[in-house]
Amino acid sequence: MKNMKRILAVVLSSVMIFGVALTAEAAEAPNEQLIDAVQAQVEAKQTVTFTNAAELARLVQLGYSYRQPDGPISITKGTLKTKSWWTVTTKTVYVVCLSGTDLAFNQSTGIGTDLLAGFELDNCYIRNVRSAILEAVPKGANLIIAGHSLGGMVAQQAAADSTIKKNYNVLNTVTYGSPLIEGLSREGTVKRLGDTRDVVPYLSVSTFLNIIWQAAGLNKENGGYSATQIVTAHIESYQRAAVWGAYDVTGTKNGNATLTLDFATTRFFESPVIVTW
Repeated sequence: MKNMKRILAVVLSSVMIFGVALTAEAAEAPNEQLIDAVQAQVEAKQTVTFTNAAELARLVQLGYSYRQPDGPISITKGTLKTKSWWTVTTKTVYVVCLSGTDLAFNQSTGIGTDLLAGFELDNCYIRNVRSAILEAVPKGANLIIAGHSLGGMVAQQAAADSTIKKNYNVLNTVTYGSPLIEGLSREGTVKRLGDTRDVVPYLSVSTFLNIIWQAAGLNKENGGYSATQIVTAHIESYQRAAVWGAYDVTGTKNGNATLTLDFATTRFFESPVIVTW
C-alpha cells in the first residue's frame, strides 16, 4: 500500500506541469477569444443561455488567475431547463464553477492540493468551496457544480461533502479533464468529460483502486490532438464546441438541458491556503 501511494504521488505530481503550462500558455491558446466573450458577458452583467458543455467550460476558465484576481470559485444564479416528450421542467439553480491547478500566490490550487484531492483527502480548496456556497447560496437550493482538472476533483468532493449534501440539492456535477473522486459518496448525476489525449482524468487513487470505473466512467471525445499535445488537449479541448457541443450543460451527450445564467449575480471567491472559519 505504501509503494502504491508513493507511485501515485509521483504520477500526480505531474499535474503541476499542467498547471505551469496553463499559466504560461493560456494567453496563446486559440480558445481565448471564446473565453473573452464569456468574460465580457459576465463583466456586462448580461443574462445568457448556455446550450452545451463547451460553453460552461469557458465560464469555468474565468477562475484562473490570469483571467481575474478574485479567486478560482464562482457562483452564479440561473435556471436549468430540461425537456421530455411531454413536458418542460425548469429549476432555479446555483452554478458553482471551480478552476484547476494554478500557481497563484496564497491560493490553494497548487501541487499540494492536487495530491490531497487525488487521494480523496481534505484540503483548503474544498473547505473554501464549502464556505463560499454556505455564504452565497440559500439553504435548500439546487446546485450544479462544474470544474476543470483539479477543480473537477474538488467539484466531486463538494458533491460528496456531508455539509453540502445536508443543506443543498446537488443536481449535477460536470468535470473537464478530471479523474474519478469520491465515487460512492457523490450526490446527483456526475459526468466526467475527457479528451482522448488528456491523461489527467486517470491521475487519482481510483486508478489503483477502481480502474474500471475510472476508465468506463469517462465520456471521451477525440479533439484531434497528437501524442505530443497532451498538455494542449488538457488546456484547450473542453472549450471547443466542435468537440463537446453534443454534450448539454449537464454533461449528457445528446441531452437537451440548457442553463440561463444571470451574470449580474456572479460572485468570485478566493481560496486562500489558510482558511478562516
